[in-house]
This record gives sequence, C-alpha cells and structure tokens, in this order.
Amino acid sequence: MKAVSLKDQGTTTPPNHVAIIMDGNGRWAQARGLPRIAGHKRGAESVRKSVESAVNQGISYLTLFGFSSENWKRPLDEVTDLMGLLRLYLKTEITKLDDQGVRFLVIGDRGKLSDDIVNLIETAERQTADNSRLTLVVALSYGGRAEIVQAARKIADDVSMGSLKASDINEDLFSSRLFTNGIPDPDLLIRTSGEQRISNFLLWQLAYTELVFIDTLWPDFSEEHFEYAVKEYQGRERRYGTTGA
Repeated sequence: MKAVSLKDQGTTTPPNHVAIIMDGNGRWAQARGLPRIAGHKRGAESVRKSVESAVNQGISYLTLFGFSSENWKRPLDEVTDLMGLLRLYLKTEITKLDDQGVRFLVIGDRGKLSDDIVNLIETAERQTADNSRLTLVVALSYGGRAEIVQAARKIADDVSMGSLKASDINEDLFSSRLFTNGIPDPDLLIRTSGEQRISNFLLWQLAYTELVFIDTLWPDFSEEHFEYAVKEYQGRERRYGTTGA
C-alpha cells in the first residue's frame, strides 16, 4: 500500500471525526507464539501512531474502541493484564497528549472500572480539558446497546417526573443523553483485521458514517493505513439518504 499525500489529491479537507475498532491484537500475538498481552502492548504503539496521524491530518476527533462491555467476559488473567496496560497508559501517555494539544475523554460505564483507574481517567480529563488540537475519545467498558438503553431510561425518568413531555422527544434530545453528547457523529469508521462488522460500537452515532475495513491486524496498523482510509473516505459521495448530484 503506497502512502498518499492528501495535498497531492487536490484536497485538504479531512473527515472531522474518525472512529476506529482496533481489532486483531490477540491474533497478532498468537501468530507469533506470544501471549495475548504482547499483542495488546504492541497495539498501544498503533494508538500512538493513530493519534499522531490524526493530529498531522487536521482531524478534530478520534474515537478508539478500547474495551467493550463484552470484553469483561474474557479470561480473568487477560482482563487483569488489560487493566494493567490501561493504568500504564494513563500514567505515562497523558502528559505527552497534553503536550501535543490533545484533549482526552473516556466514554462508557465507569462503574465497572476500579476506583484507581476512574481517578486516573478523571485526572487525565481535567489535565487536558483546555486542549483543542484533537479530541481523543476512548471507549472503555462500552457497549452501544447499553448506551442507548441508558439514554432511554434517562428520558423516561424525566417524563415520569414531569420535567419533559413525550412530545418533546426527538433525535437531538436523544443524542444529548448519550455518552457522546457534544461530540459530532463519526464521518469515518475504520476496522482492522479484515472483520466487517461494527460489534456494538456507536450504534446510534454510525447511522451515516462511511465504513472502511482494512485486512491488517491492529498492531501492524500504520500512518500509511490511516492515510489510505482517509483517502478512501474522500473518494466517496455522502448523500445522507438523498440523491447524488
């Protein structure tokens, strides 16, 4: 895959928001006879590359699917290793992100995370709150269906308490009750490893998102792959249910 300069293509307009399902860490490790955690550690390098790529290309939002609500069902030792890697990332990478002008946010069910991890997340969010070069959103303990159910419950509670009328409910109001309130919907979704599904990720938000599937396993994902996906996105016509030009 040859790297493509966006300037060479005559356009400098990137997607505003890119989301990535980072898939293939376990298979990468298995193919090399390594423990799965080795794949996750190598995958952290690809996270750094993706953040750098997003910053370099002028993308405003980058959302990464870090740990799903279903991932809690994985073997205890793997979950423990993943939480340890998350702690390490929060302790060592946030200052680097801050120096790059990156704002850090986490979406998902924090109630299932340990108190020390929640404290690290909150500290990171406060530290980077004023940054505006890129907003890095990490989905942790996240599930799209659970997010929608939670939003519906919040709205139902407001209606039952009389602070909201059922007739007031619309798409904008519903969106405001999601974890992603204030964050624009993704323009582009990238999934690595060759799998072609969205795996309960941002189900509401991906309604009109362009999807790009890449065969490469996440630990081998590079700036070149990122540029390829952006170029693919830029070659598409987004009609949002209308007819083309």
